[in-house]
Amino acid sequence: MRLAMRSIAVLLGVAALAACRPGSSSSTRESPSDPDRALLGGAGTIFDEGSEALLYPARNLAQAKRGLFQLGDGIFNRNWVPAPASPRGREGLGPTYNAISCSACHDHRGSPPKGDGQRFVGLLLRLSVPGTNEHGEPLPDPTYGDQLQPYAMAKVPSEGAPHVSYTEDAGRYGDGEAYSLRVPAYSIEHLAFGPLDPRTMISPRLAPQTVGLGLLQAVDEGTILGFAATNGGKPNRVWDERRHLTVLGRFGWKATQPTLEQQALLAFRNDIGITSDLYPSENCPAAQKACASAPAADAQPELEPLRKDSIVMHTYALAVPARRRLDDPSALRGEALFRDIGCAKCHVPEMTTGVLADWPELSRQTIRPFTDLLLHDIGPALADGRPDFLASGSEWRTPPLWGLGLVETIDGALFLMHDGRARGFAEAILWHGGQAEGAKERFRLLPKADRDALVSFLSSL
Repeated sequence: MRLAMRSIAVLLGVAALAACRPGSSSSTRESPSDPDRALLGGAGTIFDEGSEALLYPARNLAQAKRGLFQLGDGIFNRNWVPAPASPRGREGLGPTYNAISCSACHDHRGSPPKGDGQRFVGLLLRLSVPGTNEHGEPLPDPTYGDQLQPYAMAKVPSEGAPHVSYTEDAGRYGDGEAYSLRVPAYSIEHLAFGPLDPRTMISPRLAPQTVGLGLLQAVDEGTILGFAATNGGKPNRVWDERRHLTVLGRFGWKATQPTLEQQALLAFRNDIGITSDLYPSENCPAAQKACASAPAADAQPELEPLRKDSIVMHTYALAVPARRRLDDPSALRGEALFRDIGCAKCHVPEMTTGVLADWPELSRQTIRPFTDLLLHDIGPALADGRPDFLASGSEWRTPPLWGLGLVETIDGALFLMHDGRARGFAEAILWHGGQAEGAKERFRLLPKADRDALVSFLSSL
């Protein structure tokens, strides 16, 4: 039913594109707008602004792939349960975990707890101690591993209770208008196995939205390195578990994952506790005996080949929604300001994908993701102090901006940056420093009408 409804919306969207009229763009004055700018995700762009706008398959996805996508969609939304369970097919949760399904965190986008005592869903804490393993990966905390697991199945201790509190940091725009930024502080209470290693570094990670990732996989490495040659970005080099070699990182807040398969299957293991052929063992650090001896599903690995292939297909083929309000003068003025003050230097507006084997739908597509997939140092205010492969504690990958305006429309709120501290686009810009300090200051000094126009543009993506 969901897929059928999406197909209807896609057809309506095609008509919507045909109805687009020229708007305005260029510099800070209005001029005619190219309707193709609506196609953020190339030919696979879908046209829907409703509650399921971030859940469709790409419009150009081949019919032969849609069945596997639909199966993956079901697995994406499946609530897993501990083993043993009946009926079979949903068992394998845990022994420790952060969420019971993919969609619990990624349906639209993760959000931090909204108040004291609320559960962490969509926000997790990475853990590591100084040093690296033979592949350059951070070393895990010796007792709690590389990620705090706040939930557990029966008779297995949960590792601890994460907590975040906020203070407000007041500031003013150039015209005197006040603003305030939320400054988070993280702690972990009720640690089940004693204190963390005193050297342990903690870094929060907000669940990002998952649209358009297959298109980013299809961008040639040479294109990404070309951005680095002109904008000061740095590629991360990370370990590819499938191919057993070091390659370019593309995904994650510090570009630490090389492929969508690895990104998805590692999340299944670490976040939900579901094993796969790539990660066949449970995430149980040596000190956690009850975790290691907990009942496992009869079928091993728990994500058997068909289901694994379907969730990877789903990850590749989630569609990017179209840009909206192409004729809106404020949004078009904001687009020009976005470029003029320097935001587009790292949030690259347009690129063309390369050729991805077996994926003509993703190949040679003109896309508008507003990212360069590179690391940038954005200053001490956002630094977590935790290196990850070649990424320093203050370097973060430029996140894509496509689809973010719809998150706010659907959920009524939008939390940005790696830990969701920013409560909207303006706050996110004001958090930038380091290589983005100049762009941030130019935004801060803009007149209110121009600031509002820039936010209007971002909300149209």
